[in-house]
Amino acid sequence: MAIRKVSRSDSGFSAASMTDMVFLLLMFVLMALTLVNPNALRLVLPRSTNHISERPYTTVSVTPDLKYYVETTEVTLPQLEGALRAKLDGKENPLVSLHADENVALKHVVPVMNIVKNNGYTLVMATQPE
Repeated sequence: MAIRKVSRSDSGFSAASMTDMVFLLLMFVLMALTLVNPNALRLVLPRSTNHISERPYTTVSVTPDLKYYVETTEVTLPQLEGALRAKLDGKENPLVSLHADENVALKHVVPVMNIVKNNGYTLVMATQPE
């Protein structure tokens, strides 16, 4: 008597591994989005067609309510020079990116430019692409 082996395939679908993959993908996207824009200040930058390929060592931001920030740390204008020196001390050819809201008057941006120039740093003005 011949014994036949009956093979049945399971027609059910287990979504357990799929939910794990979706969770990992969601975690990756959330972490990537936090790293894309480390500058947490919301500024409306002026528009320009020029761009620079070098990455700045630090950023200085001027908000519409005339607050000054070195990266995300709020400083007063007299403290700005010391904060920049602390960040850029020992760096070779330091590059500072100036983020000024388009509604900030130029008279509030020029002192920052003078501080950067007097310390021998290179300054670039951050803009939005057109």
